[in-house]
Amino acid sequence: MKMRLLLLLAGVAGLLTMAGCQADPKPREGWYPQLVQADFVKNYAVVPKVDGVMIIDSRPAARKYDPGHIPTAVNIPDSKFDQMTDKLPKDKTTLLIFYCDGVECILSHKSAFRAEKLGYSKVRVYANGMPDWVAKGQMQSVSGAYIKQLIDDKASVMLVDSRPTRVFDKGAIPTAVNIPDTEFDKHVDKLPKDKATPLIFYCGGLECVLSNKSADKARQLGYTDIKTYPEGYPEWSSTYAGAKPAAAIEAGKEKGTMTVASFEGLMKDNPGALIVVDVRDAKEFAAGNMKGSVNIPINELEKKLDTLPKDKPIVFVCGTGGRSGEAYDIVKLLRADLPAYFLDADIKFNADGTYVIKEHGK
Repeated sequence: MKMRLLLLLAGVAGLLTMAGCQADPKPREGWYPQLVQADFVKNYAVVPKVDGVMIIDSRPAARKYDPGHIPTAVNIPDSKFDQMTDKLPKDKTTLLIFYCDGVECILSHKSAFRAEKLGYSKVRVYANGMPDWVAKGQMQSVSGAYIKQLIDDKASVMLVDSRPTRVFDKGAIPTAVNIPDTEFDKHVDKLPKDKATPLIFYCGGLECVLSNKSADKARQLGYTDIKTYPEGYPEWSSTYAGAKPAAAIEAGKEKGTMTVASFEGLMKDNPGALIVVDVRDAKEFAAGNMKGSVNIPINELEKKLDTLPKDKPIVFVCGTGGRSGEAYDIVKLLRADLPAYFLDADIKFNADGTYVIKEHGK
């Protein structure tokens, strides 16, 4: 009987391990003694943010925290702890939960001891840390700095603004696509077909639940690389340069055209808001083109219409406005759903990515 019970317990333990459950790690020398597990941490890694609690990521910023961390966590790298104590809460009864890169990482323990020495009375360490969090399939978040880098690098990622359109129109993070959470099911066609495409959802800050709700809906649709930016547009607009209205497009006199002034303004202040398609021949494009533009020669456009996105305005350009106007006509005939424009202007393209535009009639 005793042997059967032992075998049964061993079997249960094995099933738990296979299911991804981990036992509490055995304390090691140098560890902070007050340990917690993922089930404890996830109660506080939520939006709206819980008062009286701070989750602290003790890892380096750029390489670790920025591209993926526990939602609502603040970054105080252990190597800079003494210089960043101003980020700690004034109330020393606040629950502080430190974590880093798993059981082989000592950074969170070192920071926890430092916090205790400063007088904080409720200090805990999530020793299994980020590897365990990821293994359990919990949501990860990214920083504003990481998003800015993605935008600068023109990375293949979709940034989704879950706020209502009327709010989005007043100001949004550059390159963001607006899919209001309340209308998510109506706009799933805006999401990429490739469900491995990285998606980052954001909304109105640490009190806004819309981005989390939309992220969950995207996960249910089968998207596999989903993160959130909980601090959202409030942090972005106050911290990072370049937050502009989504696309302030001024239509030209001829149907389908965009004014040169509107185009140049967007290219200067918010280039990620547009998809610029150069319809000249490949040889012409190679000799000089607009930085960030893509080349689809006019005689190849019809075959490649399905590669054009629906989530951003598309602007066709060429040397004189002739081929770009023809591209617009093709799109409106075959893909009327695409938000397309063209420049009716003379454009000189330089090899260094610069250009000079002269609008016809001016």
